[in-house]
Amino acid sequence: MATDNSIKKIFDLQLLRQIFSFAKPYRKTLYFAMALSVVLAILAPLRPWLIQYSVDKYINNNLVKGLVQISIVQLGLLILESLLRFIFLYRSNWLGQTVVNDMRKAVFKKILYQNLSYYDNTPIGTLTTRTVNDIESVNEIFSQGLLSIVADVLTIISIMVVMFAVDWKLTLICLSTFPILIVATYWFKETVNRSFQRVRNAVAALNAFAQEHITGMYLVQAFAAEEREMNKFTRINKEHRNANIKGIFAYSVFFPIVEIILALSIGLLVWRGAVQILHYKGTPGMVIAFAMYLNLLFRPLRMLADKFNVLQMGMIAGERVLRVLNDDNFLHQNGSYAPENIRGEVVFDKVHFSYKAGAPVLKGVSFRLEAGKTMAIVGHTGAGKTSIISILNRLYEIQEGRILIDGHPLEEYDIYSLRNHIGIVLQDVFLFSGTVYDNITLRNDSIPLAKVEEVTKMLNMHDFIMRLPGGYDFNVMERGNTLSQGQRQLLSFARALLYNPSILVLDEATSSVDSESEQLIQHAIDTLTNGRTSIVIAHRLSTIRKADKIIVMDKGCITEQGDHRFLLAAKGAYYDLYTAVEREKEKAAGNTY
Repeated sequence: MATDNSIKKIFDLQLLRQIFSFAKPYRKTLYFAMALSVVLAILAPLRPWLIQYSVDKYINNNLVKGLVQISIVQLGLLILESLLRFIFLYRSNWLGQTVVNDMRKAVFKKILYQNLSYYDNTPIGTLTTRTVNDIESVNEIFSQGLLSIVADVLTIISIMVVMFAVDWKLTLICLSTFPILIVATYWFKETVNRSFQRVRNAVAALNAFAQEHITGMYLVQAFAAEEREMNKFTRINKEHRNANIKGIFAYSVFFPIVEIILALSIGLLVWRGAVQILHYKGTPGMVIAFAMYLNLLFRPLRMLADKFNVLQMGMIAGERVLRVLNDDNFLHQNGSYAPENIRGEVVFDKVHFSYKAGAPVLKGVSFRLEAGKTMAIVGHTGAGKTSIISILNRLYEIQEGRILIDGHPLEEYDIYSLRNHIGIVLQDVFLFSGTVYDNITLRNDSIPLAKVEEVTKMLNMHDFIMRLPGGYDFNVMERGNTLSQGQRQLLSFARALLYNPSILVLDEATSSVDSESEQLIQHAIDTLTNGRTSIVIAHRLSTIRKADKIIVMDKGCITEQGDHRFLLAAKGAYYDLYTAVEREKEKAAGNTY
């Protein structure tokens, strides 16, 4: 998994433009929030100034009536400022969550339409992090990042302008501690930034590791690898903890330092203010106002470095998200031919295919399968059988040659129309969390239950479904873990038949299933293949015998093709494979008591 070790620039304008492009539909809200930040910055120094005015004019002169009036003005100003700050925070956070919502939809849509080769090279846990954690960090660019930083900077400028206007000498004395604050802020920013980088990478590693191992828990336990995998997880989790502790240490040091610097500034203010009062060059109200100015000044300064880190980490997360959105590993050439029906004639003409450059999987494969006929593919593991299935409906792109369906090159077909005409039943059946009905229809609510029952009765599997608790409403749980392998296989057959495909691609899997499921599966195979163009990766002799054509593959090439009798008479690779299977059957029958 790739990690991000480089420290990004705080203001990558091109990246910011790309992120803020998602806010274009809501630019009125963005401009409104920015306008509010300006108004709040203007209002920030007004209350201290009114306090100074109250003390010097009304309290010193015992003018109670005027003091009550100006107190009412201050109360109204406080309420107005609080209301405007609430609106600013609410609208900026609303904007962030809305952008996150749109961006997350865009990322998931992009993931849905990526080529399968993209997932061969990208851990699922990493994509989960991009879709959930990283996009949530983008929200902070709007809620706690750029808008908040702009508001704080404007507030600081507004307060300092007023302070210098009132007494520039006193202001310089109060701010003489700022060099210490600048050094502390820089150290804090850099330390927390590195910590955040480590935390983000550790989160991605944790997600990828946990997702992969929870999914593969069967293998972990079957090979007694729990302790070894726990040790690996402990190391990854320790890195996550250490990264967080580094950040916690920086926070624990920085905030007390800021409090000390503020205390020093207040001390300098009291000393200089007292000297001025004694020499009749200052007033008590001015000292009180400057104390308030300093508190208002240090409050955003205290958080500004942290907000810069939040902004930077949001941009780093945004860059990762945009990397997914900008990835071009998707189908670039989609045709427009979308026939309502197809006959199902399949032709492979000198097809070359490889998953990775320099490692060919299919080497000049050629065959012709007539519409409505069944072809079985046999061969040893790694011969290229499954690859033929994968490229038939353009899950992967071929490098050379042509694939034609009904005489039209595959590239001319609208990909979604094409896939609607091809039904696939794989050996490794994937079921989603949900009911039996949901998994057969793939959550297509437009398909009525009666139609599903019609299909399952045709496959002789309606009775087994009705024996499940709840029948078609039975929850199969994640990956169908509450069902047997044979039952999961039967649901995949029903799923394929429900959409009535013209071409059926079947990776027949009947190993490790009970005899009842095996009989049902064989009936399902016969029903599915009847009258349809069928390509079957054959594991059963009964299926091989029934096939109209058999091709034998070895190391990405077709070594033999013909029907069962022809290939047996040729006494080549198919003959050797077939007789080996027959001997195994006889041996197994002889060992049965």
